[in-house]
Amino acid sequence: MKFSVKRWFQGAVGLASLLALAACGNLQNADLSGTETTASSNKSASYQITGSTDGTQYSALLANGKYKVSTSRGLTVDQNSNTFNTSSFEAGLTTISKSNFSPEKYAFQEGQHISRTTANSWLKRESANNEAGLNPKDNGSTDPDKRAPIYLQEILEQDYLQRTNNSYQTAGVAIGLGLNEIDYYQKVQYGATFKTTISQAEREKQGKAMAVKILARLRKKKELADVTIVFGLYKQAANDSLVGGTYFATAVSKSGTTISEWKTLNQENGVLPVVNNQKAVNDGDADSFGNFKTKIQAFFPNLSGVTAQTHYENGTLQGMKIKISTQFFGVNEIQSFTQYVDTAAKRYLPANIPIEITISSVEGMQSFLSRESGDKDFYTHVFSSY
Repeated sequence: MKFSVKRWFQGAVGLASLLALAACGNLQNADLSGTETTASSNKSASYQITGSTDGTQYSALLANGKYKVSTSRGLTVDQNSNTFNTSSFEAGLTTISKSNFSPEKYAFQEGQHISRTTANSWLKRESANNEAGLNPKDNGSTDPDKRAPIYLQEILEQDYLQRTNNSYQTAGVAIGLGLNEIDYYQKVQYGATFKTTISQAEREKQGKAMAVKILARLRKKKELADVTIVFGLYKQAANDSLVGGTYFATAVSKSGTTISEWKTLNQENGVLPVVNNQKAVNDGDADSFGNFKTKIQAFFPNLSGVTAQTHYENGTLQGMKIKISTQFFGVNEIQSFTQYVDTAAKRYLPANIPIEITISSVEGMQSFLSRESGDKDFYTHVFSSY
């Protein structure tokens, strides 16, 4: 079966956007080189794309042989410490973008139109010294139910480019708005942490209003005046969540500064086995994972833990990532265990969905297994000790 090591490492090391997008889609007239004179410089830049596969992932655009990183990528309001949010925030926006910018026709580049300084000012509260702030003015209250919370936690820009002759031009932009489910705050510096819980209705209201403001600001840029701009509203998972957040709404602006229609997204992430007496998103999937977990622990009892992250859209399981922690150190033991996990996974885990399984010890990753959607067999790899 076909397998992208880069795509697998997206989940393993958390570089969700960079590694997934370095995999390549087929572009029309996909000549690997070209030149373009930028609007801000008279210098001619050499461009190329990273290659081509089956068109399910984007080709990344390289400028002068280098991958261009957004200066504002990863900038957040320093409140939420859930690292799972970062990967699901980026990967989810890429998935939304595919519905509007086909990987067969567009190349990907990290956001170049919203500078770090601009993003930082937008993430701050509106004030006399920061009129561009998208978060509300501080009303002076420290009461959890009366204060004006921080709604917007993070902004993400992704650019999608098309080739014209020997140059690449921005033809589309995707903007992700990471919105808090819980706003963590301190009444005094270095003091105890308190929290304000934000309702879904208020989060959605605030997010949609912010999207309209951002749209108007982006349209003032000459290069973005007429391109398609896509917005995704993302609910940040709480600090103690064992999974990342999910997108709950998206909208598309073909032109102008108004958004006429929003589409509701029904996404949910879960953890198996469930903790704190929570209910599984789907009992059948939970039972399948439970049987798999029981089987491998019975045959190889020297395991530290077996957990899974699940992702659902419209109530249907879309993917599963399983982490197995071991106390194995012998090469033959690791190889035997990987073979057994392969057999058990095919027998007990849900069929026809992408599944990634990592097997690790305190010394690092030992092996992994991966199956693409629709495939029956798993690709397996055991890391050597040399």
